[in-house]
Amino acid sequence: MQVAYTGWTWIKSGDRDLAVRQLEDSFRDCKYIGYDHVENFAFISDYFEDPSELKAIVDKYDLDLCNLYGHFMFDAEAEIAKAKKQIDFLAGVGGRWFNCQNGGFGDDGPRERPTDPEKLDVMCYIANTLGEYAIGKGVKLCFHPHYGTCVFNESDIDYFAEHTNPEYVYFCVDTAHTTVAGMDPEALIRKLGKRIAYMHLKDVDTYALRTAEGPQKMAAFRTLGHGTVNFPAVKAALEEVGYDGILCVELDNPKISNYHAAEVSRTFLRDVLDL
Repeated sequence: MQVAYTGWTWIKSGDRDLAVRQLEDSFRDCKYIGYDHVENFAFISDYFEDPSELKAIVDKYDLDLCNLYGHFMFDAEAEIAKAKKQIDFLAGVGGRWFNCQNGGFGDDGPRERPTDPEKLDVMCYIANTLGEYAIGKGVKLCFHPHYGTCVFNESDIDYFAEHTNPEYVYFCVDTAHTTVAGMDPEALIRKLGKRIAYMHLKDVDTYALRTAEGPQKMAAFRTLGHGTVNFPAVKAALEEVGYDGILCVELDNPKISNYHAAEVSRTFLRDVLDL
């Protein structure tokens, strides 16, 4: 298994030129810390006229931009058209995985809701369509169950898995979102097995999680080793199902800085997981 880091948290500016500099900062920092693979949000494709421009920056730091991460709302045809352009761009950079998730319910209702087959059917249609398209580009589509979306809890995941084509649609399991949903990451890994094509690693302070409500639950996310997720058991479960891909570390809101969070997690991966 190989390790990666997500760099979208470096990008704070809406100005294109400054955002590109911040993106390059993320590449430089991650490489220096010891990550050879990186991912980012798919919106960075909007910064470049041609994928070769981004590829030149990635190559400057001897990195592999392995994954871009997109979001889907419920206007299926519009989301498919947007994502196809992002997948084309990703393939042009040499990326091999396209992470994706539902972007949320798009209203002011509660973030956590019962399984909604009608909304899930839209996500399944989008994923099946894009998954087949992506395979033709040499890219695997990996759907990411995520807090506050229609694919979050175990029954959502079960429905989504049953109604998507395993030849085209894979999963990215996130250890933190799985924990917040009340699932055991190792059990979900064993359940999904060969359909896992990518992993996100985040730790969770489950003590803080007990008193958190709504979106504050994601404030319980931590750098690796600073929470209660059993990562050696996660690694063992992945080995059991034959996974030998990317373990991508992500932290939405670092407590100190992006650099510090990435460095602490890299040390944990090296010292505890021997990666």
